[in-house]
Amino acid sequence: MLLGCIGDDFTGSSDLANTLAKEGMRVVQYTGIPDAPAADDVEAGVIALKSRSIDPTDAVAQSLEALKWLKAQGCEQFFFKYCSTFDSTADGNIGPVAEALAEELGASKVIVCPAFPGTGRSVYQGHLFVNDVLLNESGMQNHPLTPMSDPDIRRWLRPQTNLSVGHVNARDVLRGSSTISEALEREHKAGNRLIVVDALQDDDLREIGTAADGLPLITGGSGIALGLPGNFRRHGKIGTSGNEWQGQTGKAAILSGSCSIATRGQIKQHLENNPAMEITAGDIINAKLSPADAVEWVMKQDGVPLVYSSADPEVVKQVQTEFGKEKSAHAIEGFFASTARLLADAGIERLIAAGGETSGAVVEGLAVEKLVIGPELDPGVPALRAGDKLVIALKSGNFGAPDFFAKAVNIMGQEA
Repeated sequence: MLLGCIGDDFTGSSDLANTLAKEGMRVVQYTGIPDAPAADDVEAGVIALKSRSIDPTDAVAQSLEALKWLKAQGCEQFFFKYCSTFDSTADGNIGPVAEALAEELGASKVIVCPAFPGTGRSVYQGHLFVNDVLLNESGMQNHPLTPMSDPDIRRWLRPQTNLSVGHVNARDVLRGSSTISEALEREHKAGNRLIVVDALQDDDLREIGTAADGLPLITGGSGIALGLPGNFRRHGKIGTSGNEWQGQTGKAAILSGSCSIATRGQIKQHLENNPAMEITAGDIINAKLSPADAVEWVMKQDGVPLVYSSADPEVVKQVQTEFGKEKSAHAIEGFFASTARLLADAGIERLIAAGGETSGAVVEGLAVEKLVIGPELDPGVPALRAGDKLVIALKSGNFGAPDFFAKAVNIMGQEA
């Protein structure tokens, strides 16, 4: 294994694995820290943790354990993947985990770049944009777990870490990898160890990736990984072949717990031609609805049935006020985990999960140890083989076109 990756949630990890696979690396995504060595032909290993919203101390401990396993596989470079909307809080996990990994690896110049132009995320003058608006005006300010109220990544990161935060601006990035390398060294000499790097387009990310050749640790969204496989290829360490893929054509279903604007738009379009069941935390907590009830309903439906709890922010706040934030979240996640397991047992062969927390719950419910990366369904979202008769997709709430669900179900059934 050459590249060892640690993702702070399941959707982001599959996003990263998708990027590396498209660039020609043989990639396996592991759900949690494996208890056995990787296969000899794996070139990039992605360990998916569910650490984005947990206590920072626990997130650091899990990430260091993941790093230990990846180091034991012989990895030459390491990548810490977080969301392209930098999901965290003022005392969140991105800074502490990046700092701990940097200390363990002796990394003195650590790139911080959440940009993913393919999904509208760009970094300019240290500020994160979603399409043409600042992050804190994009809807992320209403996220139920990690509301983002400040688009300045430098300012958001500094309270989270003891390391100094620097910046490489777009002017240097546009001049290419050599200038980026010089700028990184300049920031290092100025005493800055975590260095936010601007990126506006995929070409910028490839140049940044080239400049990262030989750096022990890179952090960011999946976009920054675009340029990393090329470094290994130039050194003659990888070829051009990626993963093999075979589609699945059986009955499909969708589980959605995301409250993002993008997912709510996808649900609205899907409802035009497909059946849906809306659930609430209250119904689950009060035992008005069970996973078995949902599965029974799904298996009786034609089309592609959808079970969802993707309410608008005001409804979410009302539920959290009544039952408590943690209790509501745990109820929904537990419901989706059990529902996913029962759906697989009932014969569902294509399963889509929408939302980071929902995807994590689904993977845990399915008890899948590793996922083989398949074709891209939309930017940042690959199909994933989870078993002999099961293909899944783990969609970040903010990702995907309005017709994502229909398109994804179709591609998941196709051969490579």
